[in-house]
Amino acid sequence: MPIAYLGLGSNQGARREHLQAAVERLGRRSAICVEEASPVYETAAHTRSPEQQQPAFLNAVLRARVDCEPDALLRAAHAVEAEEGRTRSSGKQWAPRPLDIDLLAVGDRTYQTDVLTLPHPRLAQRRFVLRPWADLAPTFTVPSPFDQPVRVLLAQCPDTAAIRRTAVRIAVPGGSGPVRDASRS
Repeated sequence: MPIAYLGLGSNQGARREHLQAAVERLGRRSAICVEEASPVYETAAHTRSPEQQQPAFLNAVLRARVDCEPDALLRAAHAVEAEEGRTRSSGKQWAPRPLDIDLLAVGDRTYQTDVLTLPHPRLAQRRFVLRPWADLAPTFTVPSPFDQPVRVLLAQCPDTAAIRRTAVRIAVPGGSGPVRDASRS
């Protein structure tokens, strides 16, 4: 089963609880086995204009083994977002949201449809994705068109927005063993 990396974000409501619920809800799907979560970081919301004020985001990255096609993984991610109260409507792309799940990469695949591009086309411009991802998998080589390890993309990232590692922890259920606390990794 290939390894997928998913970016999580929340800036509305009980942010930590939304991230934790995402891990649990994704893990309940038979085709998805969440293995590990990065540390959680807090960042200002990226908005279309500086006048647009929003609450700060909590962000993390998950590593999961998946036994499904990328489109099915995206549908599962959207279903989890909806279960956490996110509504998708035109014109609200930059609005606050309880949960946002982005597919960053699925193994070494490149993939493009009308609704999904892998690897995520803007990941190299987003420190809030690369910083937690580098904690989780610094040597993972992001497929074409990037063809570079996550740690190199982070070092080259043009995003200068402040980012702060938090004490927030996301527990990852670990099979028959105890819940694994990924922030201690």
